Amino acid sequence: MSAPVQPPEVRGDTAHPEAAGYRARRTLPLRVEAMRQLRRRRTLLMGGILAALPFILIIAFAIGGTPDGEDGGGGGRINLMDVATESAANFAATSLFVSAGFLLVVPVALFCGDTVASEASWSSLRYLLAAPVPRVRLLWSKLVVALGFSLAAMVLLPLVALVAGTAAYGWGPLKLPTGGALSAGDTVPRLAIVVAFIFVSQLVTAGLAFWLSTKTDAPLGAVGGAVGLTIVGNVLDAVTALGSWRDFLPAHWQFAWADALQPQLEWGGMIKGTAVSVTYALILFALAFRGFSRKDIVS
Repeated sequence: MSAPVQPPEVRGDTAHPEAAGYRARRTLPLRVEAMRQLRRRRTLLMGGILAALPFILIIAFAIGGTPDGEDGGGGGRINLMDVATESAANFAATSLFVSAGFLLVVPVALFCGDTVASEASWSSLRYLLAAPVPRVRLLWSKLVVALGFSLAAMVLLPLVALVAGTAAYGWGPLKLPTGGALSAGDTVPRLAIVVAFIFVSQLVTAGLAFWLSTKTDAPLGAVGGAVGLTIVGNVLDAVTALGSWRDFLPAHWQFAWADALQPQLEWGGMIKGTAVSVTYALILFALAFRGFSRKDIVS
């Protein structure tokens, strides 16, 4: 008599080798996950807020008057706010400057922190794994889409600012904070470098949010925790008594992109900031994948 057939193990990362046509890499395609996230109300709301910010700034400048550098120039020192209305390029750079410290943190934390935890809160996570979608595949699809939407949010802001700024202030060279100007042809590449560095510097927030999203069933807990820890990092960077220890804080390098707005492009600070951010992010992503692969999914 042959031995009785054992029931298959019910786990999200176990595929049935006998299942005809089953391919793990075809489960939860990126296109499907992207469309699911795009249709969500919070995605549309965040996109609307970022698209509206440049117009809010234009209205603020129209009401308050053109910046002249007397209040914020620091004894004649030029800063981005002083030259915000000089051209569309300056307006786009100013929009990034006023939003990089906090506003752009929110969509990154939202897209990366809500993605897994929301499935758990809806009690749909276990059904995805029972499809079966392998756990690594599920996390990978959600992480790629979340990072893609985060990057799209950071591109949307300066893109709208360039269009709105061109209509309000005209197209022209980028007047540099340190004096001088970049030609109109060099403006877009320099702004692209700025956006790329801001995205890389926000990978730490993305890693925190994604890791917390795999640890909790409360999306707001993952999003709020990532934002809160990012704020703590900014506070610690302001403590000058820490001295050179601040070099190991991602927040210490978050405005190193200002080196891209120089007559001679400087890479030193951005390279150091990239190394710190990527290192932290890889550790956090690894913790997320490792913990989720061993987690009992009950929701």
